[in-house]
Amino acid sequence: MERTSSCRRIAPIAFAILIAGCASYRPAAPPVIPPALSRKPPATVVGMASWYGPGFNGRHTATGQIYNQEDLTAASNSFPLGSHVMVTNLNNGRSVEVLINDRGPFKKGRKIDLSHAAARSLGMLGTGTTRVSLAPMYGAQPETTIRYYVQAGSFSRRDSAEQLRDALLRHYSDVRIYTIEANDRRFYRVRMGAFTNREEAAARARQAAQPGLPMIIVSQ
Repeated sequence: MERTSSCRRIAPIAFAILIAGCASYRPAAPPVIPPALSRKPPATVVGMASWYGPGFNGRHTATGQIYNQEDLTAASNSFPLGSHVMVTNLNNGRSVEVLINDRGPFKKGRKIDLSHAAARSLGMLGTGTTRVSLAPMYGAQPETTIRYYVQAGSFSRRDSAEQLRDALLRHYSDVRIYTIEANDRRFYRVRMGAFTNREEAAARARQAAQPGLPMIIVSQ
């Protein structure tokens, strides 16, 4: 569903600390997401849901697709990308089926970030969050494997990390800064993800790589 167009791209980073200049940006085609076809009995996840839309609408999701807040989609780290999940609002009993095409939420304690349309269907736009049950459809299973991230840079200055993060956020919604303490020093690492397997992470690294901007795949 990605539309190929000419847009601003991330300029090469001199010595990995400075972003400047402009050039054409032509993202690669998003990877094909196979449907989850496992015949194992589905498991249900219960937790807090939130929703996102303004500020992310039109950006790339973790699958490479363009996020449309009026599609019935969601971001979650609990299920494989491409999974269909039935979300039920435990406060009012309303349910909606969503496609997992992005990674998140990034706030601790939340299990899923719903699109604006999905949140409206569940009647949670006003409250912003609600307790839900997540039932994977078609036999998809919750993820229990290691997570992979694409690290675009590591900096000793937060403002340098913020420049890179902001540049990447023009094209991807799952960019975050992670603060690491090592050897009595603080580092700010700019990462995209999480991804459920190395192949997904490698596809994003190839898509986002630019001269002077090395991409490293890390796991945790």
